Amino acid sequence: CPESRPGARRRSWAAFRGPSRSAPRLSCPALGSRRGSSCCHLGNKAAPGWVRTRWALLILFWLGWLGMLAGAVAIIIQAPRCKDLPKQGWWQKGGIYRILEVESFQDSGNDGIGDLLGVKERMHYLSTLKVKGFVIGPVHVNPEDQPYSTNLQDVDQKLGTLQDFRDVLQAAKKKNIKVILDLTPNYHGQLPWFSRDVWLQGDFQNKMKEAIQFWLKEGVSGIQIGSIEHLNDSQLLSEWKNITEQETVDDQARVLIAMTSRTDARGIFSLLNETTEVDMLTSQYLQELVKPDQNDTSTLGHTAQKLIENYIQQAGSQWPSWSMGRPYLGHLAKSMGEQLLRLHHLLLYTLPGTPFTDFGDEIGLWDTPGEPAASNITHMQWDNSATYGFSRGAQQLDKPEASNVTVQAQQGHKGSTLRFFQRLSELRTKERSLLHGNFTSVDSSNQSVFSYLRVWDQNKRFLVVLNFARQERTVSLLDLPSQVDVELSTHPSREEKQLYLQNLKLLPSEGLLLSFPYVAP
Repeated sequence: CPESRPGARRRSWAAFRGPSRSAPRLSCPALGSRRGSSCCHLGNKAAPGWVRTRWALLILFWLGWLGMLAGAVAIIIQAPRCKDLPKQGWWQKGGIYRILEVESFQDSGNDGIGDLLGVKERMHYLSTLKVKGFVIGPVHVNPEDQPYSTNLQDVDQKLGTLQDFRDVLQAAKKKNIKVILDLTPNYHGQLPWFSRDVWLQGDFQNKMKEAIQFWLKEGVSGIQIGSIEHLNDSQLLSEWKNITEQETVDDQARVLIAMTSRTDARGIFSLLNETTEVDMLTSQYLQELVKPDQNDTSTLGHTAQKLIENYIQQAGSQWPSWSMGRPYLGHLAKSMGEQLLRLHHLLLYTLPGTPFTDFGDEIGLWDTPGEPAASNITHMQWDNSATYGFSRGAQQLDKPEASNVTVQAQQGHKGSTLRFFQRLSELRTKERSLLHGNFTSVDSSNQSVFSYLRVWDQNKRFLVVLNFARQERTVSLLDLPSQVDVELSTHPSREEKQLYLQNLKLLPSEGLLLSFPYVAP
């Protein structure tokens, strides 16, 4: 046994006691040891080599940080600055809906006549249209052609009461929708402004000013004056504009709108120059694009381009407005069909200016048979009941020519005219290029196609391509990105796709809202 040897016993005891004072000191483990640095390494880190290494790494870190900071500052300085957004009134930030025939919109009293409380009942629906406001009326007391019995400060009892009107204002306020009141004096009579002798009287002019003040104090956000071509007195417009400015509350400007039924370009341009005091002039300027039963659409694209460019040029610094509807004369769908109706919606809501839409045109409402006239304007069709949801007490109404032309049938249908209108209206309120952007026509070398760009600063660009023809067309749009995204199409099957602008195929009566990103030069 090794333990029995004398030398082995001494070695074992020496191992137990540890090394003697004269024994050599153990060296530190290698740096690569799995146990990490030992205490002796901590002492070695104070060596000059380690100090120099640490200082070098620290200096490199701060130099790198300063370099990145300098690069970021240089990028910020060299990057193009964003433009300041132009100041806009609320009426310039989206569409305006028109309920000029309150009797045909919604009946709450079950007597077969639409009324003010009916408008209140449908306020949620108006909010789904994403419009900024609506024009209502006229609603004041107006025995036909009787100027001295006309009361501009009271509500026709057939439509409701003054309290009913206040309820409409409150309901609209809760939905953040503005209300504009039409105050055309003799709306039931032959002459909207009575005779010249009447409206030139100081007493009548004072009544108009008092009425404007009254309704603004009640809470309307604007006043519309119809048949302005018969007034021919810019001094009155200036006085009325002063009233709307004086009644501005909480930085919420009140709008003054003039409306004309003229369709001739020369007459409308003349009114533009004569009505610079108002915030907007609405007209039937685009009626040439809405001719009933128009078969030849081969040059409508060129016609649309010429009309719109001329109007924008004539308007100058005045804010444009656009409408296709024909107040008191009927709805659009019967004149052009569903596809062209959508195309016209796309046109109005992508032009610079404020688009106006008459009630029912957002669903493609058809009028009753006969010549367009106020007497055969169809009631608003809400559902498929016997009275189409217009009234719970009226007798059965005439069947529409298209059974799907109701709000109920279209509301949840992605491909419906109503859904198309809602999405388009929402884009108009959100996208800066559509709100503020410059307008530039794009040559398509095809007279049935009208295309244009809306561009604002460094925001998403929008390209609108409208094929007015009832046949397919192919166009090539040059000097633009080769590939674009489809935001909206009047043919829903084309949406959420990418298209090439070289040999772009357009379906019959198709309107496209295309987009592409800003690219820094």
